[in-house]
Amino acid sequence: MSVVGSLIFCLDCGNLLDNPSTVQTHDIECSHCQAKYPKSEFSDLKVVTTTAEDAFPSTLRSKRSVVKTSLKKDELSEGAVINEKCPKCGNDEMHYHTLQLRSADEGATVFYTCTSCGYKFRTNN
Repeated sequence: MSVVGSLIFCLDCGNLLDNPSTVQTHDIECSHCQAKYPKSEFSDLKVVTTTAEDAFPSTLRSKRSVVKTSLKKDELSEGAVINEKCPKCGNDEMHYHTLQLRSADEGATVFYTCTSCGYKFRTNN
């Protein structure tokens, strides 16, 4: 016999066997090939099931965003360089990062960091 979950199959022909709790005799007999299996082999049968995290969608889980919405401190010094004048020191180059902090139908937030003095500011596009 072969057990898959709570289903029991005949090893000789692959037929699905009857549930041991419904069988009145001491053996489970295959209705197709008449192979017999002792009912006692199923007395301690324990069925354990697991599911993937995404198997059952939940409203709460779907609210978690797959879009990056935060930066670590070490990520702020890197990034693309743009010709933008620093409001503090007047330097013409700044690093910038964009993050989607508001809803998807609104523009991204752009974070600027001056390459000279390190001044930081943001704008909402």
